Order: sequence, then structure tokens, then C-alpha cells
Amino acid sequence: MSQSVLISGASIAGPALAYWLNRYGFDVTVVERAPELRRGGQAVDFKGRTHFAVLERMGILDAVRERRTGTTDTVFVDENDEQLMVMSGDFTGGDLEILRGDLSEILYERTAGDCEYLFGDSISALTDTEDGVEVAFEHGPARTFDLVIGADGIHSRVRKLAFGPERDFVKYLGHYYCVAGASPWSGAGSRDRQVAHGHNAPGKLAVTGGSKAQQLYMFASPELDYSRDDTAAQRDILRTVYADVRWQVPRMLDELDGFDDVYLDSLSQVRLNGRYTKGRVALVGDSAYGNTLGGFGTGLAVVGAYVLAGELAVAQGNHSQAYAQYDEIMKRYAKIAGNSNAGRFLAPRTATGIKLRNWFLGSRMFQLMTKYADKAANDIELRDYPAASSVDRANVRR
Repeated sequence: MSQSVLISGASIAGPALAYWLNRYGFDVTVVERAPELRRGGQAVDFKGRTHFAVLERMGILDAVRERRTGTTDTVFVDENDEQLMVMSGDFTGGDLEILRGDLSEILYERTAGDCEYLFGDSISALTDTEDGVEVAFEHGPARTFDLVIGADGIHSRVRKLAFGPERDFVKYLGHYYCVAGASPWSGAGSRDRQVAHGHNAPGKLAVTGGSKAQQLYMFASPELDYSRDDTAAQRDILRTVYADVRWQVPRMLDELDGFDDVYLDSLSQVRLNGRYTKGRVALVGDSAYGNTLGGFGTGLAVVGAYVLAGELAVAQGNHSQAYAQYDEIMKRYAKIAGNSNAGRFLAPRTATGIKLRNWFLGSRMFQLMTKYADKAANDIELRDYPAASSVDRANVRR
């Protein structure tokens, strides 16, 4: 009997991991708290040969290219719509950009026939034993799996249950962001270059248009107490925070009620010090090395899934051996998430800070930072893991 693996999260890291584990002969179940696959969402991107190599090895590179969005340049303007500076989409959108929901759908389509998906449920308790992980669900019956993988984002339930409370591993970076309205450029192939317009007030940013999303907000704030499932409360927060901001913001706020997808969350960074595994439990993607809007999250998710599954295959299911290798490899590569803070850069707290940011965008230093980001995205030697046909599936056992 092949090893059973439960993956929590069906966005990007989860289905990517499911794809590889299924190829290597593992018995894969994916649980997702949403009632169905989540559509829409903001655009995500891939940078450089490493990311492209993983997509190609998965056989999805062409499908991602077919559903790519257009690269978006962001024009920063004053209250009178006068241009101040342009932030190139080559910096914010990488080499290949796609809506998160479109990428999730591509991955799901390639795994749904062979992997079990449990929508509308989530893990409520984990008991890691010598022989397996006993899992209790919010709705379904309890089950036991050989391994459990958390691919459930920065606010990971698996990390909380297996490692400890979120406050011990997630640092709030002082800003919130909100994406409202999926990009209108979904699913119709390559797009021409787009333009978004953004306006700053001290500690606040509002962006409209382009391929990322129809609206994007970012603002400095003490930590807020609200439910991420309560979109009405999130709309109220935005209206309160941006009540005194002019430009196109009043029009944007009026449009909020017309969007089904409004998502407000903190800018935060996961800090696990390179230990992404514990016992029979492992973390991948944002749950392990997330840094909100840090620019590398999607690439880290697909590379991390490739490495974790590959190491489990090479170790013939010996999770202790595989997890140690995974920790070592990803500890080094995940440094690309670094200590960057998109909030400080995109929504400076003072008028002077906004002017300095605009100056920096036109400077030689910004060009050097862009080149460093490209280099960092490729700073890993991908191991050539065995083809699925060469894995001894009979030995991938408990």
C-alpha cells in the first residue's frame, strides 16, 4: 500500500504538490475549506529559468502562457492626475503573469482525476504518532494519514496545530492590503501591455486598472481586529481609512459593493528559521516561507512543492530523511523572500517618503535592485528527481 498524504489547501502550493506526489505513487488527499475551487483573485507571476523549468517539467508552461495577463506598468499620479513616476510592470509582474485563480484551475485540472479533493472542510486537530497522523476534520469523519502537509497560506491552520500559535511564527509588517475585483483580463491569452494608475497619500495607496486586479489598496495601520471572512466589515474598513483621500478614490469606494471578491489582509512574514517540518508534518508555500506581496511567493510555492515531493520520492517515503533534505534546500532558497516590506515601498507613511520612493524608481539603484531580484529567483540548482516511471512505487510505503 502506498503512503497516504493529506494536503491542506487547494490554491497553488497544494495542487502543485499533489501533482508531483501522485506521479511518484503517493495516495493524495487535498482538503480545502472553501466550498469549491476559488476563482479570480489577483495576478501572480513567475521569474526566470528556475520557475520556468518547474512549470515545464509539470507540463503546464504552455497552459500558463495561454492564460497569461498583460504586463502592467503603474503610473503614480497626484490628486490632479498629473504623472509623477512610472513603476515598470517588468518589476512587479515578473516574466510571466497569470491570475491566481486561473493558475489554481490549471493545477486542479491536472490532479482532480487522480487525487481526492475534499471541498468545504478543514482540519480541526492533528495528533502526530509513531505510525501516522490522526486527523480530525470540521465536518468529515476522522482519518489517519502517513504524512500531513500544510499548504494553507500565511495564516496556516496546519502550522498552528503542529508548530504553535501564529504569533510565534508570523510577524506583522505594519500595513494592510486589499484586492477588490478580479482582473478583467482572465483566460484570453497573451495581452498587450497594460497601465494602472496609483495615487499615494501619506501611509496610503490606491490603484485602479491594469491586470493585477480592478482595485488595489494598501495602508499603514496598527493591527486590526476583524474577520477575513466578513467582506462587509472589510469594505467598511476601507471606507473609513480612505474617507479623506481624493483623486479617484471616492469613485473606487462607491464601486466596492459591486465586487464579489474583496479580500483584505495584513502584510506579514512567516519566520520559521528554516525548519519547515516537524514529525510527520511539513509546510510548503506561504505557510512555510510567505512574505505578503514580497514578489516571490508563487515561485517559491511551485519550487517548494517540486523539491518536497522529489525528496520524498528519492527517500522512498522515508519522511525523516526527505524532510531534512527539504529543510536544507529550501532554507537557502527561501531567503529570496528576505525581509522586504512592500508596504514601506508602496505606501510610505510620510509625504517625504513618497517623494523619495518616486525618486528611487527613476534611479540607477532601482535598476540594480531589479537585477538582484532576477538573480535571486534563480539561485537554486534544481535536482533532477527520478521520473515517475523509475520510482519503486512498491517501496513508497508506510
